[in-house]
Amino acid sequence: MQERYLITGGAGFLGVNLVRYLMTKGQDVTSLDMAAFDYPDVRDGIRIVRGDIRNMDDVRQAMKDVSVVVHAAAALPLYKPADIFSTDVNGTRTILDEAIRANVRRFIHISSTAVYGVPDHHPLLETDQRHGVGPYGEAKVAAEMLCEKYRKNNLCLPIIRPKTFIGPERLGVFAMLYEWASGGHNFPILGSGDNLYQYLDVEDLCEAIWLCATLPDDAVNDTFNIGARRYGTTKADFQAVLDEAGFGKRIIPIPERPAIMALRLLELLHLSPLYKWIYETVGKESFVSIEKANKLLGFEPKYSNVDALLRNYRWYLQHRNEFSQRGGVSHRTPWVQGALRLCKALF
Repeated sequence: MQERYLITGGAGFLGVNLVRYLMTKGQDVTSLDMAAFDYPDVRDGIRIVRGDIRNMDDVRQAMKDVSVVVHAAAALPLYKPADIFSTDVNGTRTILDEAIRANVRRFIHISSTAVYGVPDHHPLLETDQRHGVGPYGEAKVAAEMLCEKYRKNNLCLPIIRPKTFIGPERLGVFAMLYEWASGGHNFPILGSGDNLYQYLDVEDLCEAIWLCATLPDDAVNDTFNIGARRYGTTKADFQAVLDEAGFGKRIIPIPERPAIMALRLLELLHLSPLYKWIYETVGKESFVSIEKANKLLGFEPKYSNVDALLRNYRWYLQHRNEFSQRGGVSHRTPWVQGALRLCKALF
């Protein structure tokens, strides 16, 4: 059955992948985003509202005739703290209020495993304590709490906590790995690199969202971790990208403690795109249990960490001339490397 889906953040990395996915399912799609929807392959097949989720009039316009909301819009950690809170918390409240007003059938909130902070055990379960690190993690926890409040008011509201998701068109911090690999450089990682670290392919995330949108209320009205089933160590998975590049380069472990101290200073001076949650977790175990999603939703991811990284790297090679001069703070643009670019000569 065809329904109208509203995707907030529809012009973003997850947004456009979900637009394409839903179109293959024969669904009617509206995108709401502050950014231009600049994807010629699907632009003419959807309804586009350019606006801000914090603006009630923009949201009300986008919500017209919508039956399912996928709330994926968020201000990422490189934004100013005030913008993160106003977007991720106040914006979520506005979307929720207008969804109630429009009597939508289902509201799917895209959260993050950042709500777990820097945990002391693995695998992480949906029932584990939430402890956001930094403004982004704190805002994600607050947004989840808002959603839980509205869920109690009889809105069917699945919450999805995806691991860091990658795949074609994902840039951000991963563009650094791909640039260094394609240029014939080794690549440094914090710590030994022997820690298990789980990622997620964006196509698998789209599948999880589809399941949350289409299965019965009693199966989906809950909170779900979503991640890859097959994943390895940071060193092994990143090495697959260097092997694909074909220069015989290696992942180089560097001492974690002094590196973190240096990155804290660079972040304070705005000379590095890396923020606390990235550099203080990359050297540690990080994986969630997906058994709840498997049992209740039938979710079974197709792609491993390596599959997702290589799919993204190959897309990067095909399109790098299109964004080599760009920089920004979204997942769709390479992050400006700042002082870290100078380190490339050492590797």
